[in-house]
Amino acid sequence: MAIETTTETGQALVTMTAGAADKLKEIIAKQGRDDLALRVYVTPGGCSGFSYGMTFAEGAEEGDAVMEQDGVRVVVDPMSAMYLKGAEIDFVDALMGGGFALRNPNAVSSCGCGQSFKTAGESGTAKACAH
Repeated sequence: MAIETTTETGQALVTMTAGAADKLKEIIAKQGRDDLALRVYVTPGGCSGFSYGMTFAEGAEEGDAVMEQDGVRVVVDPMSAMYLKGAEIDFVDALMGGGFALRNPNAVSSCGCGQSFKTAGESGTAKACAH
């Protein structure tokens, strides 16, 4: 069973900036594996309640939402999709270390590491990142 790849407003479940798509295409090309997809996921834990993760996957698993933008496939599992609706992947190039960032409209708070977030349905306050 596939899950919806768009939100109620017709927006893609997860989108990416042109910079993120270009960087991902570059990384995939270096791997020599045009069959790879970017898996974006959420796991319980982190300093704010949930943590983001991204990895390369050889394909979709049963139930995954599969989106393609600018030649890059993105897969999201059903549990993670609940928390990522409308999220945008960006690539930030910074002098002291850049990387991929996720802008999530469902997050009401996050900690300074940028990998942990809290949704409106949770109570409590954000905590410092544990490094």
